[in-house]
Formats: sequence, structure tokens, C-alpha cells
Amino acid sequence: MLVIVKSAPDTPEGKRAVKLARDMAADICLIQNAVYFALTERLDGFCGTAYVLNEDMKLRGISSDITDKGIRELDYDGLVDLMINEEKVAGVF
Repeated sequence: MLVIVKSAPDTPEGKRAVKLARDMAADICLIQNAVYFALTERLDGFCGTAYVLNEDMKLRGISSDITDKGIRELDYDGLVDLMINEEKVAGVF
């Protein structure tokens, strides 16, 4: 399962989305303001695979060298491929 998160880490929606993914052992894809979750130690305890949309990181001035090393960057085509290959995709929070 894939959970797509768009809300920032300091919002109830962002926290709820990451908790949902953690509880369901799902993977997450961070888009829009959720890319701030990719910063070092923002996803402590998350055991699934985390993806981040690199275009949204660039728009917010976030470079790969300040993100957690386990987070995989992808572009829009990669996001579409990821959603196609997942059995279930949860809505955007």
C-alpha cells in the first residue's frame, strides 16, 4: 500500500498520514509541503519505504544532502509508475 502525503510535518493532517502509513506498514510518498518530512530525523521510527518528489523539494529549496539517506527521490513519471504498481493507494492528506 502507498500513502501519499501532502501536508507539512507540523500539521495534524501530516502527522496523521504518517501515523496511518506506519500503523499499516505502508510506504509513503511525500509531495508538496510534506517534503519537509524528508529532512533528517523527521521520519524516525518509520519502517516502510519513503519516496519524495524531487521537483517539490527543489521548489522549496531543499537539497538531497540534508535529507535522510533512506529516502528515495522520484519525479512525476516515477510517481505515476509507483501508483500503477501498487495494489492500493490512499488519498492525499
